[in-house]
Amino acid sequence: MKQIDFENRYRDSWERLEQWLKAGGGADESAALDLPARYRVLCQQLAVAKERQYTNQLIDRLNQLVMAAHHRVYRQQTLRRNTWLWYLLAGFPRAVRAQIRTVWLATALFALPALVLGIGSYQNDALIYAVLSPEQVLQFESMYDPGNRVLGRERGSDSDLLMFGFYITNNIGIAFRTFAGGVLFGLGTVFFLVFNGVYLGAVFGHITRVGFVSTFYPFVIGHGAFELTAIVLAGAAGLHLGRSLVDPGHQRRQVALRRASVEAMKIMYGTFLMLVIAAFLEAFWSSSTEIAIGVKLAVGALLWLLVFAYFALAGRGAAHLEQAAHLEQVPHLEQAAHSGSGVRRGA
Repeated sequence: MKQIDFENRYRDSWERLEQWLKAGGGADESAALDLPARYRVLCQQLAVAKERQYTNQLIDRLNQLVMAAHHRVYRQQTLRRNTWLWYLLAGFPRAVRAQIRTVWLATALFALPALVLGIGSYQNDALIYAVLSPEQVLQFESMYDPGNRVLGRERGSDSDLLMFGFYITNNIGIAFRTFAGGVLFGLGTVFFLVFNGVYLGAVFGHITRVGFVSTFYPFVIGHGAFELTAIVLAGAAGLHLGRSLVDPGHQRRQVALRRASVEAMKIMYGTFLMLVIAAFLEAFWSSSTEIAIGVKLAVGALLWLLVFAYFALAGRGAAHLEQAAHLEQVPHLEQAAHSGSGVRRGA
Protein backbone atom coordinates (compact mmCIF):
# COMPACT_ATOMS: atom_id res chain seq x y z
CA MET A 1 0.00 0.00 0.00
CA LYS A 2 1.28 3.44 -0.89
CA GLN A 3 1.62 5.98 1.89
CA ILE A 4 -1.17 8.15 0.53
CA ASP A 5 -3.58 5.22 0.59
CA PHE A 6 -2.43 4.29 4.08
CA GLU A 7 -3.06 7.82 5.34
CA ASN A 8 -6.44 8.10 3.61
CA ARG A 9 -7.63 4.86 5.19
CA TYR A 10 -6.68 5.70 8.78
CA ARG A 11 -6.60 9.51 8.88
CA ASP A 12 -10.13 9.86 10.30
CA SER A 13 -9.45 7.49 13.20
CA TRP A 14 -6.20 9.32 14.01
CA GLU A 15 -7.94 12.69 14.01
CA ARG A 16 -10.77 11.44 16.23
CA LEU A 17 -8.29 10.02 18.71
CA GLU A 18 -6.24 13.22 18.70
CA GLN A 19 -9.34 15.32 19.36
CA TRP A 20 -10.46 13.00 22.15
CA LEU A 21 -7.05 13.12 23.84
CA LYS A 22 -6.80 16.90 23.53
CA ALA A 23 -10.26 17.27 25.06
CA GLY A 24 -9.12 15.38 28.14
CA GLY A 25 -11.02 12.23 27.31
CA GLY A 26 -13.93 12.96 29.61
CA ALA A 27 -16.67 13.55 27.10
CA ASP A 28 -16.82 10.15 25.43
CA GLU A 29 -16.92 7.28 27.92
CA SER A 30 -17.13 4.64 25.18
CA ALA A 31 -13.85 5.90 23.75
CA ALA A 32 -12.23 5.53 27.16
CA LEU A 33 -13.39 1.93 27.43
CA ASP A 34 -12.05 1.17 23.93
CA LEU A 35 -8.76 3.00 24.41
CA PRO A 36 -6.52 -0.05 25.09
CA ALA A 37 -7.67 -1.72 21.85
CA ARG A 38 -7.23 1.49 19.85
CA TYR A 39 -3.81 1.91 21.44
CA ARG A 40 -2.67 -1.51 20.26
CA VAL A 41 -3.90 -0.87 16.70
CA LEU A 42 -2.11 2.48 16.67
CA CYS A 43 1.14 0.81 17.75
CA GLN A 44 0.76 -1.67 14.90
CA GLN A 45 0.22 1.18 12.45
CA LEU A 46 3.33 2.96 13.70
CA ALA A 47 5.39 -0.21 13.33
CA VAL A 48 4.08 -0.76 9.80
CA ALA A 49 4.86 2.84 8.85
CA LYS A 50 8.45 2.43 10.05
CA GLU A 51 8.90 -0.91 8.33
CA ARG A 52 7.63 0.47 5.00
CA GLN A 53 9.81 3.57 5.42
CA TYR A 54 7.03 6.11 5.12
CA THR A 55 7.97 9.78 5.56
CA ASN A 56 9.38 11.07 8.81
CA GLN A 57 6.46 13.48 9.09
CA LEU A 58 3.94 10.65 9.22
CA ILE A 59 6.09 8.55 11.56
CA ASP A 60 6.54 11.51 13.94
CA ARG A 61 2.81 12.15 13.97
CA LEU A 62 2.01 8.53 14.76
CA ASN A 63 4.76 8.37 17.37
CA GLN A 64 3.40 11.43 19.17
CA LEU A 65 -0.10 10.00 19.05
CA VAL A 66 1.13 6.68 20.42
CA MET A 67 2.92 8.43 23.28
CA ALA A 68 -0.17 10.47 24.15
CA ALA A 69 -2.37 7.38 24.10
CA HIS A 70 0.23 5.49 26.14
CA HIS A 71 0.17 8.18 28.81
CA ARG A 72 -3.61 8.11 28.90
CA VAL A 73 -3.77 4.30 29.18
CA TYR A 74 -1.31 4.13 32.04
CA ARG A 75 -2.93 7.05 33.80
CA GLN A 76 -6.10 4.97 33.83
CA GLN A 77 -4.13 2.03 35.16
CA THR A 78 -2.63 4.15 37.94
CA LEU A 79 -5.97 5.64 38.96
CA ARG A 80 -8.05 2.47 38.69
CA ARG A 81 -5.79 -0.51 39.25
CA ASN A 82 -3.26 0.65 41.84
CA THR A 83 -5.79 1.50 44.52
CA TRP A 84 -7.40 -0.44 47.32
CA LEU A 85 -10.82 0.52 46.01
CA TRP A 86 -10.12 -1.07 42.64
CA TYR A 87 -8.67 -4.11 44.40
CA LEU A 88 -11.75 -4.60 46.57
CA LEU A 89 -14.25 -3.98 43.78
CA ALA A 90 -12.49 -5.96 41.06
CA GLY A 91 -8.94 -7.14 41.72
CA PHE A 92 -9.63 -9.50 44.62
CA PRO A 93 -12.58 -11.42 43.14
CA ARG A 94 -10.87 -11.62 39.75
CA ALA A 95 -7.72 -13.04 41.37
CA VAL A 96 -9.87 -15.70 43.05
CA ARG A 97 -11.64 -16.58 39.80
CA ALA A 98 -8.27 -16.83 38.04
CA GLN A 99 -7.39 -19.66 40.45
CA ILE A 100 -10.84 -21.21 40.54
CA ARG A 101 -9.66 -24.80 40.08
CA THR A 102 -7.27 -24.44 42.98
CA VAL A 103 -10.06 -22.84 45.02
CA TRP A 104 -12.31 -25.85 44.38
CA LEU A 105 -9.50 -28.22 45.35
CA ALA A 106 -8.95 -26.32 48.60
CA THR A 107 -12.70 -26.39 49.24
CA ALA A 108 -12.76 -30.16 48.83
CA LEU A 109 -9.75 -30.67 51.11
CA PHE A 110 -11.47 -28.59 53.79
CA ALA A 111 -15.15 -29.48 53.38
CA LEU A 112 -15.01 -33.23 52.80
CA PRO A 113 -13.16 -34.06 56.05
CA ALA A 114 -15.48 -31.65 57.87
CA LEU A 115 -18.51 -33.43 56.45
CA VAL A 116 -17.19 -36.90 57.32
CA LEU A 117 -16.24 -35.97 60.89
CA GLY A 118 -19.42 -33.96 61.35
CA ILE A 119 -21.64 -36.90 60.45
CA GLY A 120 -19.43 -39.30 62.39
CA SER A 121 -19.39 -37.20 65.56
CA TYR A 122 -23.14 -36.73 65.39
CA GLN A 123 -23.77 -40.46 65.14
CA ASN A 124 -21.03 -41.61 67.53
CA ASP A 125 -20.50 -39.60 70.72
CA ALA A 126 -17.07 -41.19 71.28
CA LEU A 127 -15.57 -40.01 67.98
CA ILE A 128 -15.12 -36.43 69.20
CA TYR A 129 -12.53 -37.68 71.71
CA ALA A 130 -10.34 -38.90 68.88
CA VAL A 131 -9.93 -35.27 67.86
CA LEU A 132 -10.31 -33.25 71.09
CA SER A 133 -9.37 -33.93 74.68
CA PRO A 134 -12.16 -34.29 77.28
CA GLU A 135 -11.26 -30.85 78.68
CA GLN A 136 -11.61 -29.26 75.22
CA VAL A 137 -14.96 -30.98 74.69
CA LEU A 138 -16.29 -29.62 78.00
CA GLN A 139 -14.99 -26.17 77.09
CA PHE A 140 -16.87 -26.17 73.77
CA GLU A 141 -20.04 -27.37 75.46
CA SER A 142 -19.83 -24.56 78.01
CA MET A 143 -19.21 -21.97 75.28
CA TYR A 144 -22.53 -22.72 73.59
CA ASP A 145 -24.64 -23.42 76.65
CA PRO A 146 -27.99 -21.65 76.15
CA GLY A 147 -27.66 -20.26 79.67
CA ASN A 148 -24.60 -18.16 78.80
CA ARG A 149 -24.74 -14.36 78.84
CA VAL A 150 -22.49 -14.33 75.76
CA LEU A 151 -21.84 -17.13 73.30
CA GLY A 152 -18.64 -18.56 71.89
CA ARG A 153 -16.54 -17.99 74.99
CA GLU A 154 -16.39 -19.01 78.61
CA ARG A 155 -18.33 -17.21 81.31
CA GLY A 156 -16.49 -14.24 82.72
CA SER A 157 -14.27 -13.96 79.64
CA ASP A 158 -12.77 -10.69 78.42
CA SER A 159 -14.68 -7.83 76.84
CA ASP A 160 -15.93 -7.78 73.25
CA LEU A 161 -13.09 -5.46 72.23
CA LEU A 162 -10.40 -7.71 73.66
CA MET A 163 -12.04 -10.73 72.09
CA PHE A 164 -12.05 -8.87 68.78
CA GLY A 165 -8.26 -8.61 69.00
CA PHE A 166 -7.99 -12.26 70.00
CA TYR A 167 -10.11 -13.42 67.08
CA ILE A 168 -8.04 -11.37 64.62
CA THR A 169 -4.81 -12.90 65.90
CA ASN A 170 -6.21 -16.41 65.96
CA ASN A 171 -7.90 -16.30 62.56
CA ILE A 172 -4.99 -14.68 60.75
CA GLY A 173 -2.63 -17.16 62.37
CA ILE A 174 -4.65 -20.08 61.00
CA ALA A 175 -4.85 -18.54 57.54
CA PHE A 176 -1.16 -17.66 57.43
CA ARG A 177 -0.07 -21.17 58.44
CA THR A 178 -2.37 -22.62 55.81
CA PHE A 179 -0.92 -20.30 53.17
CA ALA A 180 2.71 -20.62 54.20
CA GLY A 181 2.46 -24.41 54.17
CA GLY A 182 2.48 -24.14 50.40
CA VAL A 183 6.24 -23.69 50.35
CA LEU A 184 6.54 -27.34 51.45
CA PHE A 185 5.50 -28.35 47.94
CA GLY A 186 1.88 -27.82 48.99
CA LEU A 187 1.95 -30.57 51.63
CA GLY A 188 1.75 -28.14 54.53
CA THR A 189 -1.30 -26.48 53.05
CA VAL A 190 -3.00 -29.83 52.47
CA PHE A 191 -2.32 -30.79 56.09
CA PHE A 192 -3.76 -27.58 57.56
CA LEU A 193 -6.84 -27.67 55.32
CA VAL A 194 -7.61 -31.28 56.23
CA PHE A 195 -6.78 -30.73 59.91
CA ASN A 196 -9.04 -27.68 60.23
CA GLY A 197 -11.79 -29.51 58.37
CA VAL A 198 -11.53 -32.48 60.73
CA TYR A 199 -11.44 -30.23 63.79
CA LEU A 200 -14.40 -28.06 62.83
CA GLY A 201 -16.42 -31.00 61.55
CA ALA A 202 -15.99 -32.86 64.83
CA VAL A 203 -17.09 -29.78 66.80
CA PHE A 204 -20.11 -29.21 64.56
CA GLY A 205 -21.23 -32.82 64.86
CA HIS A 206 -20.78 -33.04 68.64
CA ILE A 207 -22.44 -29.72 69.48
CA THR A 208 -25.37 -30.71 67.27
CA ARG A 209 -25.60 -34.07 69.03
CA VAL A 210 -25.75 -32.54 72.52
CA GLY A 211 -28.62 -30.30 71.43
CA PHE A 212 -27.11 -26.79 71.39
CA VAL A 213 -28.41 -26.12 67.88
CA SER A 214 -30.33 -22.99 68.89
CA THR A 215 -27.15 -21.29 70.11
CA PHE A 216 -24.38 -22.80 68.01
CA TYR A 217 -25.66 -22.33 64.46
CA PRO A 218 -26.93 -18.76 64.95
CA PHE A 219 -23.48 -18.02 66.40
CA VAL A 220 -21.38 -19.41 63.54
CA ILE A 221 -23.52 -18.58 60.51
CA GLY A 222 -22.77 -14.85 60.45
CA HIS A 223 -18.99 -14.64 60.74
CA GLY A 224 -18.58 -18.08 59.14
CA ALA A 225 -19.36 -16.63 55.72
CA PHE A 226 -16.10 -14.65 55.91
CA GLU A 227 -13.97 -16.85 58.18
CA LEU A 228 -14.53 -20.23 56.53
CA THR A 229 -14.29 -18.75 53.04
CA ALA A 230 -11.06 -17.00 53.98
CA ILE A 231 -9.50 -20.24 55.23
CA VAL A 232 -10.33 -21.93 51.94
CA LEU A 233 -8.88 -19.01 49.97
CA ALA A 234 -5.70 -19.07 52.06
CA GLY A 235 -5.49 -22.76 51.24
CA ALA A 236 -5.95 -22.05 47.54
CA ALA A 237 -3.13 -19.48 47.65
CA GLY A 238 -0.89 -22.00 49.43
CA LEU A 239 -1.69 -24.71 46.90
CA HIS A 240 -0.78 -22.28 44.13
CA LEU A 241 2.65 -21.84 45.72
CA GLY A 242 3.03 -25.59 46.04
CA ARG A 243 2.10 -26.19 42.43
CA SER A 244 4.81 -23.78 41.28
CA LEU A 245 7.37 -25.91 43.11
CA VAL A 246 6.02 -29.28 42.03
CA ASP A 247 5.66 -28.24 38.38
CA PRO A 248 7.80 -25.14 37.67
CA GLY A 249 7.68 -25.76 33.92
CA HIS A 250 10.70 -24.40 32.05
CA GLN A 251 11.62 -22.04 34.89
CA ARG A 252 13.81 -22.54 37.89
CA ARG A 253 11.81 -23.31 41.02
CA GLN A 254 12.95 -20.11 42.66
CA VAL A 255 11.66 -18.03 39.77
CA ALA A 256 8.42 -20.00 39.54
CA LEU A 257 7.82 -19.60 43.28
CA ARG A 258 8.46 -15.87 43.11
CA ARG A 259 5.98 -15.43 40.29
CA ALA A 260 3.40 -17.64 41.98
CA SER A 261 3.75 -15.65 45.21
CA VAL A 262 2.77 -12.47 43.38
CA GLU A 263 -0.49 -14.08 42.22
CA ALA A 264 -1.06 -15.71 45.61
CA MET A 265 -0.74 -12.42 47.47
CA LYS A 266 -3.48 -10.94 45.32
CA ILE A 267 -5.71 -13.43 47.13
CA MET A 268 -4.12 -13.16 50.56
CA TYR A 269 -4.57 -9.39 50.93
CA GLY A 270 -8.31 -9.80 50.59
CA THR A 271 -8.27 -12.91 52.75
CA PHE A 272 -6.75 -10.98 55.65
CA LEU A 273 -9.42 -8.31 55.29
CA MET A 274 -12.15 -10.96 55.34
CA LEU A 275 -10.70 -12.34 58.58
CA VAL A 276 -10.82 -8.91 60.19
CA ILE A 277 -14.49 -8.63 59.21
CA ALA A 278 -15.12 -12.12 60.58
CA ALA A 279 -13.42 -11.24 63.87
CA PHE A 280 -15.55 -8.10 64.21
CA LEU A 281 -18.77 -10.02 63.61
CA GLU A 282 -17.75 -12.82 65.94
CA ALA A 283 -16.91 -10.44 68.79
CA PHE A 284 -19.76 -7.96 68.52
CA TRP A 285 -22.57 -9.74 66.66
CA SER A 286 -22.35 -13.51 66.89
CA SER A 287 -21.67 -13.61 70.63
CA SER A 288 -24.70 -11.51 71.57
CA THR A 289 -27.68 -13.26 73.17
CA GLU A 290 -29.88 -10.17 72.82
CA ILE A 291 -30.32 -10.59 69.08
CA ALA A 292 -33.16 -12.89 68.05
CA ILE A 293 -32.17 -16.26 66.60
CA GLY A 294 -34.26 -15.65 63.48
CA VAL A 295 -32.47 -12.37 62.83
CA LYS A 296 -29.05 -13.99 63.18
CA LEU A 297 -29.99 -16.79 60.80
CA ALA A 298 -31.45 -14.40 58.25
CA VAL A 299 -28.46 -12.05 58.37
CA GLY A 300 -26.07 -15.00 58.22
CA ALA A 301 -27.79 -16.45 55.16
CA LEU A 302 -27.67 -13.02 53.50
CA LEU A 303 -23.95 -12.69 54.23
CA TRP A 304 -23.24 -16.08 52.66
CA LEU A 305 -25.23 -15.06 49.59
CA LEU A 306 -23.35 -11.76 49.33
CA VAL A 307 -19.96 -13.48 49.63
CA PHE A 308 -20.80 -15.95 46.85
CA ALA A 309 -22.22 -13.19 44.65
CA TYR A 310 -19.15 -11.03 45.24
CA PHE A 311 -16.69 -13.67 44.08
CA ALA A 312 -18.90 -14.76 41.18
CA LEU A 313 -19.80 -11.35 39.78
CA ALA A 314 -17.61 -8.52 41.11
CA GLY A 315 -15.03 -7.11 38.71
CA ARG A 316 -16.37 -8.71 35.54
CA GLY A 317 -17.10 -5.32 33.99
CA ALA A 318 -13.52 -4.15 34.60
CA ALA A 319 -11.86 -6.44 32.06
CA HIS A 320 -11.05 -3.55 29.74
CA LEU A 321 -8.69 -2.12 32.35
CA GLU A 322 -6.43 -5.13 31.93
CA GLN A 323 -6.21 -5.04 28.15
CA ALA A 324 -3.11 -2.86 28.16
CA ALA A 325 -1.47 -4.44 31.22
CA HIS A 326 1.12 -6.30 29.15
CA LEU A 327 2.13 -3.38 26.95
CA GLU A 328 5.22 -2.36 28.87
CA GLN A 329 6.95 0.26 26.70
CA VAL A 330 6.08 1.87 23.40
CA PRO A 331 9.42 1.25 21.60
CA HIS A 332 9.04 -2.50 22.10
CA LEU A 333 5.68 -2.52 20.40
CA GLU A 334 7.19 -2.36 16.95
CA GLN A 335 7.20 -6.15 17.18
CA ALA A 336 3.43 -5.99 16.74
CA ALA A 337 3.92 -5.47 13.03
CA HIS A 338 5.19 -9.01 12.76
CA SER A 339 2.62 -10.71 14.99
CA GLY A 340 -0.42 -8.50 14.63
CA SER A 341 -0.88 -8.28 10.90
CA GLY A 342 -4.40 -6.86 11.01
CA VAL A 343 -3.27 -3.56 9.47
CA ARG A 344 -1.53 -5.30 6.61
CA ARG A 345 -4.49 -7.52 5.86
CA GLY A 346 -6.72 -4.46 6.01
CA ALA A 347 -4.41 -2.73 3.56
